[in-house]
Amino acid sequence: MAEAADFQGTSPSPARRRLRRTTALIAGAPLLAGLVQLPAAGSAHADGRPSAKADADSGSVAVAVDSLTPSAPTGGDTVTVSGTVTNHGKQAVTDAHVGLRVGPEVNTRSSLDAIAKDSNDLQGTIAPEIDDKYTEKFSKLSPGVAEHFNISVPVDDLDLGEDGVYEFAVSLSGETSAQPWEQILGIQRTFLPWQPDEADPKTKTTALWPLVSTTHMAAETGPNEEQTPVFLNDDLAKEISPGGRLNQMVTLGKDLDVTWVVDPDLLASVDAMTGSYRVRDGDKTVAGTHQTVAKQWLAELQDAVADKEVVALPFADPDLASLAHNGTDVTGSLNQLKSATGVIDNTVEPILHVKPNTDFAWPVDGAVDGSIVKVATSAGADKVIARSDSLQETSGLPYTPSAARPIGGGTTAVVADARLSTAFEGDLTRASASTLAVQRFLAQSLALGLQTGKQRSVVIAPQRMPSGNQARAMAEALRAMQGGTWSESQKLAAAATAKPDPDATTKVPGTSSYPSALRKKELPRTAFVQTARTQDTLDNFKVVLSDPSRVVTPFGRALNREMSASWRGRAAEAESFRDGVRLYLDGLTGRVRLIDKSETKLSGRSATIPVTVQNNLVQDVGPLVLRLTSTNPTRLEIDGADYEEQPISVSGGHSQSVKFTTSANANGRATVIAQLYTMDGRKYGEPVTFDVKVTEITAAVMLVIGGGVLLLVLAGFRMYTQRKRAAARDAEKSEPGEAEEPEDSGNGPQDPEGSDERLREESEARARAGDPEQPSDPTPDTAAESADPSGTGERVDR
Repeated sequence: MAEAADFQGTSPSPARRRLRRTTALIAGAPLLAGLVQLPAAGSAHADGRPSAKADADSGSVAVAVDSLTPSAPTGGDTVTVSGTVTNHGKQAVTDAHVGLRVGPEVNTRSSLDAIAKDSNDLQGTIAPEIDDKYTEKFSKLSPGVAEHFNISVPVDDLDLGEDGVYEFAVSLSGETSAQPWEQILGIQRTFLPWQPDEADPKTKTTALWPLVSTTHMAAETGPNEEQTPVFLNDDLAKEISPGGRLNQMVTLGKDLDVTWVVDPDLLASVDAMTGSYRVRDGDKTVAGTHQTVAKQWLAELQDAVADKEVVALPFADPDLASLAHNGTDVTGSLNQLKSATGVIDNTVEPILHVKPNTDFAWPVDGAVDGSIVKVATSAGADKVIARSDSLQETSGLPYTPSAARPIGGGTTAVVADARLSTAFEGDLTRASASTLAVQRFLAQSLALGLQTGKQRSVVIAPQRMPSGNQARAMAEALRAMQGGTWSESQKLAAAATAKPDPDATTKVPGTSSYPSALRKKELPRTAFVQTARTQDTLDNFKVVLSDPSRVVTPFGRALNREMSASWRGRAAEAESFRDGVRLYLDGLTGRVRLIDKSETKLSGRSATIPVTVQNNLVQDVGPLVLRLTSTNPTRLEIDGADYEEQPISVSGGHSQSVKFTTSANANGRATVIAQLYTMDGRKYGEPVTFDVKVTEITAAVMLVIGGGVLLLVLAGFRMYTQRKRAAARDAEKSEPGEAEEPEDSGNGPQDPEGSDERLREESEARARAGDPEQPSDPTPDTAAESADPSGTGERVDR
């Protein structure tokens, strides 16, 4: 915000100017008196005592203002201040007392910054105590001892003048043995906003209330039908449990008039916790047990946002600046942003039952340049939440202009006030730090409202993930402001469409103006390259699945999380998450693979070679294309060519073999490569390479084999004719009424069964018919053949 905006742009009335001058003179009288005495006194008081600036123990007592109520008093209120004083010196402080001091009105926002910076400095101007009766006394304050104080004073006794912000200080005065006179030993300055009557006009103020967290869910899911989600750790359960950061955000925000800004990833993660889920515990996972907590948190959030404005960020809150500076030249990176934006409707409304506004993009810390604006609007947003320390005023305006600024191309920059937005950063664990932050916030808000008589729209965009202490301080300040007299609440959409100030700066800064501290925490280009490679693997994997949604949804959201702004400052954790996503996806794709093969031997000119595909997924895969390629087609051809392709589909948990016809043109060894492809021609998985050995086949061997076959045929024919002749003779003998007379040759009696020659022939025929091998048969030179179907000469050794 330009320094010129610290001054009021509209002159007050003459009567009001006279009152201011009178008040300033009265308030400055003690200072003028001190200045007049200073040359004469030198380094000593009028009574000869050394001045406070020369005291060795000046500032040795710490004053902590733990509570100041009401934060913004009005007429008739009683202001109560409580806190502690702690002696950090080496000597005891005696005759000590805590007093209250009201300084002059602080007219500019930069003066407020200066006072807050040196809030416990004893070297600056110190206003007098208001009255001795509004003190708390301590007879002795020992070294290292803290004492509590509580002082109440009617606001009318503070002698506040016109509307404005006043310096309000609490001091500890006392004596030490080394310097036995009263002196200021410690002080704490803060502010007291004073606007007793309703302002006209009031400042329209929009306060964003962010519900954003880090990444909690892994890409991994269970193999069951429900795909049980897996969480990286149990941190989210801690955040949403009573007392946790996100639990406090919901509890505090429900009573405030704020615009809720939510990350759909947070909602999806908590929603996943309402059912069965697992949590990583080292190398294993254990069952999650916080379903009740998750359901309670979501119920309270649904109640809190009912009838409230809800703005949804893209899924996982992508780091727009990192993408703009390091990722736009990586193919597919902008598609990740569009994907993260596309899932908002299916996430936020079904869970919160409120339709979110998706028109806003919010870069980290509201820091913008031309490239960030271009990326932010590429996914559909036409409003960018910037901050006034990034889109700075250069036109010398003496006031803070309204938030809306048209920056060209139909895009509106909604410029949040930097001082108000950063008021609650830092360590607010101590009550005193929280109180100072609240009072400073209210002081800046009122000072902004008093700059001009024109009504303006102001936006407050705090840090994305405030701690519980920061959230409580924010809520306290917003309650005081919204219950005060100078501000009225306004929705973010209304602030974005409010009439812009024609004199406000609309020029977006260049890329070189982006803060170096923020640039150092950006996601590197290598992160976007790794995400793109994982996306390519996912694209190659999903086309082979029968149910791609089981993989596309969890991995798509995991890739969105890889680009989250929550990884800033956590480079090692971000890289570990990306590696985990990639390794898990590689593990799934590797469950569909080719089975390794050992050397295959072919003992003929042609054979079939089986190749097996294994699917260890729970779902079916296919169709895939299996290609078998010969690296030496002059020796070995696949289906008469260099390669052959066959489609294949494999059921979940099964294997499937495909047979390829090969033909050998020469003896020797040929290398063959099996590779799976998707239907669009992209390689899938690793290839399997194996050798095929073709054994030698000569003409002599073929002649021997042919001769053997001929002998077998002739032997079979002889057996056939002998059996036929014997069967005919048996038929003649069995005819009824016909006696068989022996033939008389005149040489004596004949054998009734026939001659010896015939008996020998019949015996030989019967023997050959019943015996597979006779002594006169040649010994076989090949092994007995298998009864299984022949594979045209294939012999495979695996």
